[in-house]
Amino acid sequence: MRKISLLLICFLIISYAKAQELQPITTGVPFLLVAADARAAGLADQGVATSADAFSQQWNPAKYAFSVDKQGLSISYTPYLTDLANDISLGQVTYYNKINERSAFAGSFRYFGFGGIELRETGDPNEAVREVTPNEFALDGSYSLKLSDEFSMAVAARFINSNLKVASENVDAKAASTFAIDVAAFYQSEEIAYTDFNGRWRAGINLQNMGQKISYDNDDISSNFIPANLRLGGGFDFILDDYNKVGVSVEFSKLMVPTPPGPGTAVDLNGNGNFTDPGDISQQEANDISYNKYNDIGWVSGMFKSFGDAPGGFSEELKEITYSVGAEYTYQDAFAMRLGYFHESPEKGARKFFSLGAGFKYNVVKVDVSYLFSASNVKNPLENTLRFSLTFNFGDKYEVY
Repeated sequence: MRKISLLLICFLIISYAKAQELQPITTGVPFLLVAADARAAGLADQGVATSADAFSQQWNPAKYAFSVDKQGLSISYTPYLTDLANDISLGQVTYYNKINERSAFAGSFRYFGFGGIELRETGDPNEAVREVTPNEFALDGSYSLKLSDEFSMAVAARFINSNLKVASENVDAKAASTFAIDVAAFYQSEEIAYTDFNGRWRAGINLQNMGQKISYDNDDISSNFIPANLRLGGGFDFILDDYNKVGVSVEFSKLMVPTPPGPGTAVDLNGNGNFTDPGDISQQEANDISYNKYNDIGWVSGMFKSFGDAPGGFSEELKEITYSVGAEYTYQDAFAMRLGYFHESPEKGARKFFSLGAGFKYNVVKVDVSYLFSASNVKNPLENTLRFSLTFNFGDKYEVY
């Protein structure tokens, strides 16, 4: 059986839409960027500067230091590519615990399953079918600490495993793995009295998934950058009275991954068009040279290069930044309605969508749901998909001023 790598399938399934004029930035294990919880999904995939909740691990673990409940456990489920299959999904379990009023720890497990894939050696319909179940997962933990009454920071460590290769007689199926870290900060002001309402400011930043490349063949040639990502956002809560609150927020995100190179430059010294003379470089050879130079970039230097390496200069760098805006209405902390809008440049992926969400809380249990409407000509893999999250909060309550 010839060598089969499901890495390409992974990119086709969960990578973002391909651009038509400029190359989008692609990475390994892109499932790390998919919103796993329904609250963030209802706000158009944002959570770095929203109020603290059990799902903060993916967005900004520094928010846990501001949690009202001592402990929280959340379970979320996201169907994926429902128009093509019914067994592709993303699931996540998260737990956090406030050690005291100033610090907290948390852990989460995220699993992306591709469902069953049937394989045959030949096209013979009578041949025995072999089924494989490729998958990816991330296991992480974090610690957050308040450095003042209004500011906290957090660090997180993450183990990432990607089991996408298919074994054969000549090819092993060893999973690829790597480690990454997050460094995050969160600011939340005290409740401020304005003329007609009270309010609270929020801001957050998270440098996430910073770590070594992931390789499926244990060599540099086949290594892929993981989705190191910078999230930056801010928000404000309009506290209208003891029962009604409206929170608005905006978030910006940029992959800290080098922009893929364009085609190399062919060289035909004497202009005869055959590219076989000494010093000539064919188009294929030029492309290989360009790719190898890109692949030689280390993950640390790649993060710094990502802010100034776009072929189109500063204007193209700006197109690599996505943004989202969201609003959340909460009644008595028992019912919530959410809406949001997400935008990505048509030349860098063309993701544009609106989202709606709702939350219902009874006693210690909270249920969140969200729904996505694509606003782009490029189909979104989560289009017309309901996402569900379930949260259990228990333990003592902490005051928020």
